[in-house]
Amino acid sequence: MFAAVGVLLTATAILAWINDRWIKAPATVGVTMAGAVSALVLIGAHALGIDFGLAGELSGILTRLDLSTFLLQGILSVLLFAGALELDAPEMLRQRWPITVLAVGATLVSTALIGLGAWGVFTVLGLGIPLIWALIFGALISPTDPVAVLDMLKRAKVPKRIETLISGEALFNDGVGIVVFLAVGSFAGLSLGGHPVEGPGAAALLFAQEALGGMLFGAVLGWLGVRMLGTITDPGLEVLVTLTMVIAGYAAALALGVSGPIAMVVAGLVVSARKHEVLAVDTAHQVEGFWSTLDQVLNILLFTFIGLDVLLTPTSAGQVAAGILIIPLALVARWVSVGVPLRTLPMFGSYGPWTTTLLTWGGLRGGIAISLALGLPPGPHRSTLVTATYAVVLFSIIVQGLTVRPVIAKATAAAPA
Repeated sequence: MFAAVGVLLTATAILAWINDRWIKAPATVGVTMAGAVSALVLIGAHALGIDFGLAGELSGILTRLDLSTFLLQGILSVLLFAGALELDAPEMLRQRWPITVLAVGATLVSTALIGLGAWGVFTVLGLGIPLIWALIFGALISPTDPVAVLDMLKRAKVPKRIETLISGEALFNDGVGIVVFLAVGSFAGLSLGGHPVEGPGAAALLFAQEALGGMLFGAVLGWLGVRMLGTITDPGLEVLVTLTMVIAGYAAALALGVSGPIAMVVAGLVVSARKHEVLAVDTAHQVEGFWSTLDQVLNILLFTFIGLDVLLTPTSAGQVAAGILIIPLALVARWVSVGVPLRTLPMFGSYGPWTTTLLTWGGLRGGIAISLALGLPPGPHRSTLVTATYAVVLFSIIVQGLTVRPVIAKATAAAPA
């Protein structure tokens, strides 16, 4: 395992260096693109018998590392806490109801729209995917990825209020999406995450347990962390306390059966709201610098993994065609799911007409969708869903990621969001 991590780190460093030296794209976009191209080159070389065993060796390493476990039970806790730590907690509290409506309502609506639309695409192409499996796909692809979205917001000049809305939704809707994914998967007879669900009532109970339980646990965890941080002044010890909150807290959340991602976001927001009170002035920048650097390194590592993981996706022409057709479907579903509440609910009355565009094109999909897809058990439908997921995610990261800044500039210039 140590050697496998070493290989992944080496590949990440090389791809990041190539991107910084020649491609000049944003780091997450550049390494994903370079990783995907490298994987496709290896696949082609392997088909021609001139890869000297590299494709098989790298596939073995990626299989041992397992992206699904690597993200969902590994670095996701760090990435979410680091993202929440950088946010303006008071501003997010002021927008709590719009963020909640988008994180919960838009995710549920998008799950239904993408699921039904994807089922139609799969049926037309003769892929034989049942409706319940199409809804599983809708659940895993609907949440916007907080890692990709936060990286995009760092580079784009978005009005502060809209930045908080987009980032807040992204941080919470991944937890909501995971819960919906578990519930829908259980209806299909899959014991995803060990959560058997036998009816709508049980699914609602599961949702409440995971989401509300995660929020409560995260608040308690953040409160305990703030209390401890207020009694110490050593920066190394402050880093140790926050790191323990994240790693041990995420493991405890999973053991308790509550949403670890939601717990980490809430804990991060609690610490963010009080960090200037509990962290000494001369040590706060060291603690924040640690989390910022760790966030950046793991961010790049994750997107390298996503790019290279194309090697592990056996596919067919029909599956690729389905993935391509689902790309515009996912965008339309995102536009409807965020646009309807923005245009109809009174709480969104102060947001301008371009906010829907910003939320749609800036709603990037990333590692969480792929991790959930790869976490599906082996079966006749898994390969189709994984291929479609990769198509949507790669388009999102590369095309939307490269063009989101001019879209944001045009939107904010045309009318204040």
